[in-house]
Amino acid sequence: MFPGIVLAVLISGVWNPLVLALLALAGLLFMLSIVDDWQGLPASLRFGTHFAVAVGFAVWVAGVSPLALAGAFAMTWMTNLYNFMDGTNGLAGGMTVIGFGVLGLASGEAVLVCATMGAALGFLRYNFDPARVFLGDAGSIPLGFLAGALSFAGVARGQWPLWFPLLVFAPFVIDATVTLLKRMVRREMVWAAHRQHYYQRLVRMGWSHRRLALAEYSLMCASGGLGLLLLTESAVWQTVGVLVCIGVHVTLMVWIDRCWAASGMSA
Repeated sequence: MFPGIVLAVLISGVWNPLVLALLALAGLLFMLSIVDDWQGLPASLRFGTHFAVAVGFAVWVAGVSPLALAGAFAMTWMTNLYNFMDGTNGLAGGMTVIGFGVLGLASGEAVLVCATMGAALGFLRYNFDPARVFLGDAGSIPLGFLAGALSFAGVARGQWPLWFPLLVFAPFVIDATVTLLKRMVRREMVWAAHRQHYYQRLVRMGWSHRRLALAEYSLMCASGGLGLLLLTESAVWQTVGVLVCIGVHVTLMVWIDRCWAASGMSA
């Protein structure tokens, strides 16, 4: 997918420093991830490179500041959670179309957003259930970085408040973050592969990949649409909207946890 994004942007001839910086840094992560897909790399090297790239972009956008440091951690997490959430057919590809589409409507970064959406739609033709091709780290890691970097750039430049990109990617962010925290509490190796995400539990309890993807698409469309509506509302309504979104996700997770416990399946 990433070479397709780069080619589409270059053909458009509509470039700006932000887009070129994003593509250069995402390209570095793409090459690292190709090696990781082929032969595997130490987690320390992968995460260290992800963080270094995020720091470089954050400082370039926001200068040496607490905002840049917080943004670097957030981008590193987004880079990796995208990989964590790429575990069923069509999920990450479809979420890319929806999430980047919403960011594009709010930011005006039409070229990069359209290139990413186009690459994701082309990929989905072969990745939607039954899948014939898969993202791997070389696909998911650059996408995660682009999502996190565009989100951070929007916050740093005053295009949207912090809650907006979190709401747009809420199904990804909440599932991955809650799962990570639960594994940390149980003192598990959080960097090791597992099948404990909420979307993975649904599949293990009998949901088809197609049903799961369509359900997640609906949830993300609702979250992203709510985010767009709230951008022009008062701080009070924005707070209410964010709390409603969190409440819906918490309710769904509690329901999945109860179904999981009733199924008698082990982690």
